Amino acid sequence: MAEDLLSGHEPTDYDASSIEVLEGLEPVRKRPGMYIGGTDERALHHLVAEVLDNSMDEAVAGHANRIEVELHEDYAVTIRDNGRGIPIDPHPKFPGKSALEVILCTLHAGGKFSGDAYETSGGLHGVGASVVNALSDSMVVQVARNKEVYEQRFSRGVPLGPVAKVGAAPNRRGTTVTFHADEQIFGSHRFKPARLLKMVRSKAYLFSGVEIRWKSAINDGETPTEATFHFPGGLSDYLTETLGSASTYADKPFAGTVEFREKFNAPGKVEWAINWTPSRDGFIQSYCNTVPTPEGGTHEAGFWAAILKGIRAYGELSNNKKAAQITRDDLITGGCALVSCFIREPEFVGQTKDRLATTEAQRLVEGAVRDHFDNWLAADTKSAGAILDFLVLRAEERLRRRQEKETQRKSATKKLRLPGKLVDCSSSTREGTELFIVEGDSAGGSAKMARDRKTQALLPLRGKILNVLGAASSKLGTNAEISDLTQALGVGLGTKFNVDDLRYDKIIIMTDADVDGAWGWPSVNRLKPAGTRMWQAWFGFGLIA
Repeated sequence: MAEDLLSGHEPTDYDASSIEVLEGLEPVRKRPGMYIGGTDERALHHLVAEVLDNSMDEAVAGHANRIEVELHEDYAVTIRDNGRGIPIDPHPKFPGKSALEVILCTLHAGGKFSGDAYETSGGLHGVGASVVNALSDSMVVQVARNKEVYEQRFSRGVPLGPVAKVGAAPNRRGTTVTFHADEQIFGSHRFKPARLLKMVRSKAYLFSGVEIRWKSAINDGETPTEATFHFPGGLSDYLTETLGSASTYADKPFAGTVEFREKFNAPGKVEWAINWTPSRDGFIQSYCNTVPTPEGGTHEAGFWAAILKGIRAYGELSNNKKAAQITRDDLITGGCALVSCFIREPEFVGQTKDRLATTEAQRLVEGAVRDHFDNWLAADTKSAGAILDFLVLRAEERLRRRQEKETQRKSATKKLRLPGKLVDCSSSTREGTELFIVEGDSAGGSAKMARDRKTQALLPLRGKILNVLGAASSKLGTNAEISDLTQALGVGLGTKFNVDDLRYDKIIIMTDADVDGAWGWPSVNRLKPAGTRMWQAWFGFGLIA
């Protein structure tokens, strides 16, 4: 046996020398997707977010109030803030290197691990700036500290020289980072002014204490080349601008800010704004420490829990018993919300931080929002009543649709006029159900004894119900057996066909391997013109076995 396993293949050299050890920033260039989620346009713009988040952390910590973002003609990007500036003195652990070089050339190096330099921050792992450096063919960093300007240059993660003093800066402080994304990594992808402007504007909304200035040498015809963003109203202003002229059920959105220290004796805060409108689909945009979380997370769950409990409690106080039927899905329908929380040491899913996983965030956000929502509903009864009526209508519509589907299932047997009766399953939902189309009543009887009553249904049919190979399309539509078959399945023929209406998860044709049993497949392939498309769709969705 051992000889068989080893024979037929030439032995390969696999020894200790085959094991590679990637050092410094080599892993980033080798596997950029692990750090920024890929090498596409989204990943390219994530580079800007990494550097911008560092400047935002300085602003949120109270050390900066102005940030500048500039897109150059060669698609290089400059991000400048008036914060404390990255330290440039020698690092205690690496005496021959400045702290600036350590931060930009070493993975997991930064000032945000202990919480001493930043109470809350978007940066967590100490890899953001170094990843941008590794994936840029050129990076220049200038630091203004102690009335002096220092500069260091890099290329693809490698310093081109030590940090050097380049001049005096009596009235200047902060960090300036200019980088050009490496075409070896990102190919022909280029920064889009509109996408960068949207990112810049959202950051300004998320922290009212910062002013962000935008400048672009690339004119796409739609995006302003210069703009300044400062929003004292925070997320409330953001939501008002997003909704524009859309009609809303509340004159002013339910918005507020709560410091966690006041209520829970914990660092951080939450800010929110929400309103309901019949004019557009609902949405939620959430952030943690100014980092967007498009996949949501625990802070979103806490926010919706507070809103749901609050609206149900208000309905109970208003003697509206139907309010108990409202679910989170009803809230999201027409509900336009923005949620931003700041917490210490947040846990994200992945380096791109698309989803917040900190369990404590749900309790903090729910507890902070709930009391304020109860007070807001009680203070503005006109808006509260309109929102409650809207949500009750949405809940009733959802329940009505569900009832219609259940009614269709219960009444399907009555519609059948087949010689062999449909033996339906007891499940009230489509998920996991199967319909066995069997040949004749005798096969139906034996199959009935072996089936699972909950999920498996039977439909006995006689062989050769119609010579479909030569039948006209109009004859297919008027044939009783074919018509009843489509009714049992819950779908129609031609323009009435809708695969979403199919009553079963899977259709199984179970016949004998003889002439009579072969009726199924010609029927499958020749129910045309509309029938062919119907069966092809079922095959495409994996509904037929």
